[in-house]
Amino acid sequence: MAISLDLFLNAIVAGLLLGGFYAAVTVGITISFGMLDVVNIAHPGFILVGSYIAYILAQNFGFDPIASVVVLSPVFYALGFGIYRIYYAAFESRGQESLRGLAFFFGLLFITEVALLLVFGVDYRFVQTRYIGPTLDFGFIGIPLRMLVPFLVSAALVSGLYGLLRYTFFGRAIMAVAQDRLALQLMGANPIRIKEHAFGISIATAAIAGACLIVIQPVEPSIGRDYIGRVFAICVLGGMGSVPGTVIAALALGVVESFTSTFFGPSWSPAIAFSVLLLTLAWRPAGLLGR
Repeated sequence: MAISLDLFLNAIVAGLLLGGFYAAVTVGITISFGMLDVVNIAHPGFILVGSYIAYILAQNFGFDPIASVVVLSPVFYALGFGIYRIYYAAFESRGQESLRGLAFFFGLLFITEVALLLVFGVDYRFVQTRYIGPTLDFGFIGIPLRMLVPFLVSAALVSGLYGLLRYTFFGRAIMAVAQDRLALQLMGANPIRIKEHAFGISIATAAIAGACLIVIQPVEPSIGRDYIGRVFAICVLGGMGSVPGTVIAALALGVVESFTSTFFGPSWSPAIAFSVLLLTLAWRPAGLLGR
């Protein structure tokens, strides 16, 4: 099969834009799973809740979906803070965070999906903004604004989180809390309080990813399940707890999915993407930037 240059380049651009969105979707899991050792499989459900709230704000109050993150992020941060307190009191403080904690987050995912079904039904919901339809054309390369805007938001989100984790005492405490709690306490930090705030940040990123999601595509209550495999695959592929690794893995998965969809059909995308994951982990079991 002959591959034209314009189709090849457009597939790369589309894959990078998609991968940027995947980075926003996954960075919260990188914090909770990779750094805090909290297997929050309900994260895609929180992303979907963020999408629906952005939809409500757009329909009823005229909020731009991206601008709505100013309202959504603090609310989701407080939600994550409270959820971790419940999780710690019920499971982690008793040493039962493995299987029972996983069941707890699975229950949250189920509850969010059922609640969205009861409130919104099974119909797809979407928003209309001035940047959803237009495309920027650079020669024979087209860049849809509905993908470019979430990509830029994702870049800002990931860069801000990386700066927080890399250059602040609080960020370094987040990275240390799952490795050596005693050493962290000797540095004057409370590991439980650090985890509460860090988990709040991870859920706040879900609000931002949710606002981006409804810009990219219409949403319905069960769509969150499509992202469970992707977010954990990207997190593991990039290296547990590595934000740069998450970005590289997300971009790589986006490009692989774009090429597969373009040249072989969308139905092949998950199989090819996860084959790449397995081959990479066979070569580097710790992930691309795992230590």
